[in-house]
Amino acid sequence: MEGACVLEVDVNGEEKFFVDKNVLSRYSGRLSKLFGKTSVTGTPKTLKVIFHGLPGGPDAFELMTKFCYNNGSIQITPINTLLLHFVAHFMEMTHDLIMQTEKSLECIPYWTWSETLIAFQQCQEFFQASNSSGVLDKIIDSLVRRIVTTSDTSPLSSSPDSSNLRLSFDTRSTLSMRNSNHPSSWFEDLLILNSDTIEKFINCMVSRKVDHATISRFLFYYLKHRNLNAPTDEKRKNTEIIIGLLYSLDTDSFSFKSLFGILRMSSSLDLSKCCRSRLESMVGSQVDEATLDSLLVPAADQGMQCLYDVNLVLRFLRYFLQSSVQICVKRLKKVGSLMDLYITEVAPDPKLKPSKFVALITALPDSSRESHDAMYRAIDMYLQVHSGLAQEEKMKICCAINYEKLSSESCKHLAGNSKFPSRTAMQALITQHSKLKNLLQDTNCLRKFRNSTHKEQQMNDTENEQVILYAKRVDISMEDEKLKAHLEGMQWKAMELEKICRKIQNQMTRIMKIKLCSPNGGLRSLPKLCS
Repeated sequence: MEGACVLEVDVNGEEKFFVDKNVLSRYSGRLSKLFGKTSVTGTPKTLKVIFHGLPGGPDAFELMTKFCYNNGSIQITPINTLLLHFVAHFMEMTHDLIMQTEKSLECIPYWTWSETLIAFQQCQEFFQASNSSGVLDKIIDSLVRRIVTTSDTSPLSSSPDSSNLRLSFDTRSTLSMRNSNHPSSWFEDLLILNSDTIEKFINCMVSRKVDHATISRFLFYYLKHRNLNAPTDEKRKNTEIIIGLLYSLDTDSFSFKSLFGILRMSSSLDLSKCCRSRLESMVGSQVDEATLDSLLVPAADQGMQCLYDVNLVLRFLRYFLQSSVQICVKRLKKVGSLMDLYITEVAPDPKLKPSKFVALITALPDSSRESHDAMYRAIDMYLQVHSGLAQEEKMKICCAINYEKLSSESCKHLAGNSKFPSRTAMQALITQHSKLKNLLQDTNCLRKFRNSTHKEQQMNDTENEQVILYAKRVDISMEDEKLKAHLEGMQWKAMELEKICRKIQNQMTRIMKIKLCSPNGGLRSLPKLCS
């Protein structure tokens, strides 16, 4: 640069360039304005300029100098378009360069998948400039369009946890696919997304009607790989972003197992209260898919003292009941069966407070259980471990039992169970007596119906003279045979139940005699029984 004014340029503190001031000033309005201010007092032989925040850094500045030294001409490709575009705006280059880069940006839909990914990475490096100009949105939209139109992608047809996540192409076909206009395995390719761009990308996928199940699988895959070997703060940030994005999707687009995996992983990350609440609500809405092992979460809070985190399960149940206006009966009963297993498992915990146990057994509506035998066994176990409970506390627990849904065996067992309050034993006996009475009434009705039907059949046979003899016996029709067999079975059952009823009545008599003879006269005036 003999005879020229040398310009020392420090780009973002990363690299220094020595260029001819006059050559660059001819095409850069920013440099021309800068040096125009120093022309009055004379320009020194060497100038030094420091640029902070130049988009694209040293690579972009080098491309700009090539453009200037080549008399305002440079080959523009998908790889350098963004660098030239943003440095052109930053350095206020001549209109020609800006026009050329904008024309190239119009061809983004025709760039290959790999070229678009490189451009996307460049956008992330100078996010503010690309986001404000709208270029980032164009590139994201182009990538999403290719995902939508791609039919031969592994992630769309398999789970990200699957071993065959990536297509089993050989090296040559993989390279061919990557150089084409379609992605081969976009789950892995899009791990380059950072916290600034993933939300924009997912929102674009949603607006383009990408299947929510596909989006959720990608999000689980993304979180799993981004959190590998990441520091705790980064893990927390990634997890909160993914939970927020999953919360915006349809609840049936992800499984309980995947969500619960995030819940377990995030237990040590100290997530924000809002984020944890969202995660628990998503898990709770699908608690019918849970297993007993998944619900047996150890209590993390030392102040809880009990073995398992029952508060977490109670929140799951609350969110489940709030998840829809009308819950499917099948799902509700599935949760009821699951909770019967859960309360049986936690009942022996000596540190489980009565209030928490009552909350567990009363959390679901009565329609969630066809039988209360399992609940009775859990309560029996709880009262055995917590033998020092007051009668009032025992009654609160026993009020959860629907005696109408207890089997005869459970009622009989309860009647002689000294761990239960005497009032509950009486309630069980009265309920069982009522059930037996109703059963006998139903049996009598069936018997009368059978007799009337038989007489009517005989009259019809007489009128029509259609007597069919076989081996000198009357051949009763198939329907009558079924009815007869059913009634005989009912009669036998009624006889057995009458025997049980007599035994129960004898037990009631003995209990009442014992209570009447007690010093307190416990049953002289029976209090109102728990319903």
